[in-house]
This record gives sequence, structure tokens and C-alpha cells, in this order.
Amino acid sequence: MFKKSRIAKIICLSILFVNSSLVAYDKSENVGVGATSTMQKLEVPAAKDKNVQIDMVKLSRAFGNFIGRNLQSPGLKFDLDSLIEGIRDGAAGKPSPLTEKEYEEMMAAVQEKAFKEISDTNLKSANEYLNKNSKETGVNEIVPGQLQYSILKEGTGNEVGAHASPKIHYSGQYQNGTVFGTSEEMGGPITIPLDQTIPGFSKGIVGMKEGEKRRLFVHPDLGYGTTGQLPPNELLIFDIEVVKADTADEKAKNDPACNLSESDSDGDGDDDDFYFDEEDFEDISPKSK
Repeated sequence: MFKKSRIAKIICLSILFVNSSLVAYDKSENVGVGATSTMQKLEVPAAKDKNVQIDMVKLSRAFGNFIGRNLQSPGLKFDLDSLIEGIRDGAAGKPSPLTEKEYEEMMAAVQEKAFKEISDTNLKSANEYLNKNSKETGVNEIVPGQLQYSILKEGTGNEVGAHASPKIHYSGQYQNGTVFGTSEEMGGPITIPLDQTIPGFSKGIVGMKEGEKRRLFVHPDLGYGTTGQLPPNELLIFDIEVVKADTADEKAKNDPACNLSESDSDGDGDDDDFYFDEEDFEDISPKSK
């Protein structure tokens, strides 16, 4: 669920970015010098084009446009006239119509409502998609209504076992076709301990032969559901090709980059899921096929 106000964060970061571009503090020069001010020097970023013409009207509007584009978040439909009025009031030093506590409580309530609406919409869309997809030629069901696959290329080698660590090529996408991750981005085929993956991924790979390429359709109940940073109740689609059915390479099994667990599956030590970064979801909206 949303832990912070994404909108407030974006606006604050935008303003901080502008401020930090104008003023930088060199604290290293303070050590042992006994300076009377903590601000040692003003650093202004050098313009690439020395002859650039400054138009503060256009620059201000462009900055506002940047903020506006980042307000396009599902379930958060701000009143733009009131938002602009609030910016003017803030710039003029006028008080906010809400206390900080009231603002946080109201924003949390709006985000919770938006999260539920997106969850319900995506779940309905996933169910409809899989119901329709089950009737398509060549689609097989592993778990009725929740896990399906179609074979894109036959394989002839060894089969992947239930607790294996196969080496695979993969790509993953959302229902709308947006790709969220590939093995190429990780440097080529990767070894995945199936016991450390989401159920839909591990169940869908079992039985694949070396050389086989399969497309998996994973219901959110066998994916990430409403947890993590993914859009809640998002249907996941994977294209998987098995290079090796199993590998006894313990180093590969313990390599964080190969650990596709629900909490830190991109191997970077962060609890952000292996499929995405937060900024990848700036344009997320409820989907239907």
C-alpha cells in the first residue's frame, strides 16, 4: 500500500532539486578552519549553451507542467484550480486550510480508497482475461483460472523438476504489454531457485524441457497480489526459455542477483521486488484488456 504521499514527495523533490541546483554547501572546507558561516560557496551549474536566453515565464510554466504530469496518479484526482490557489497561497505565506495532521490523515484516506479501487479493477480485469484466454487455442491450464501457459517452442532436453534451479531466459510484461523485466537486463540467462519464486512462476516452469519456450499467464493470487510495489492485483505474463533444466552451482543459487524472492528479488538488497523500480509506475492506471 502507499506508505507516503507520492504526490507530495514528487513536488517536494522537484523543489529540492531546483534549490540544490542553485546552492551547494561545501562542509569539507569547514573542518578545522573556524569559519563563521556554514555556507562556504555558492555553486551555480554551468549552462551548456552560454548564450541561452532565460524566460522565467516559460521556465515557470515548464516547471508547473512537470509537476502536473506527475500528478497523473490513479485514484488521486486533484482539483487543479484549488491546487494552483494553494501554491499561490503558500508562496505568499498564507496558512494552509488543513493542519499537517489533518492533511496526512485525509491524504492517507484518499490513497487507501484509491488502492482498493485499483485492486478491485485489476482483479476483475485479470479474472476476465484468464477466463477468455483459457478458451484460446493452444492454451493449457495448470491451475484453473489462475495459471495458464502456451508453448512457443518445443524442447527436447531434460525436464525442470519441482525444486530445481533452472537456467533460463525470461521477459515479463503486464496485461497491457508493458515490459517490466528481462534476463538480458541482468546480463543473459539467469539461474533461478524455484523454491524462492512466486508460486505462479515456479509452478509454471516445472515440466519444461531444455530448449522449450513457454508463455505463462499468472493470476495475482499466484503472483504478488496486493503486496510490494507492483500495481495491486496485476496479472503477470512471462515468456520463459529453459537453457538448462537444473544446475548444481551453489554459488549461483546463493547469488543475490539470482534470488527472485518476493521481498528482494532484484538482488540489490532493497525490499522493492525484482520486477521494477518505483518510477516505473508513474503512469499506472487500472487496466482492462
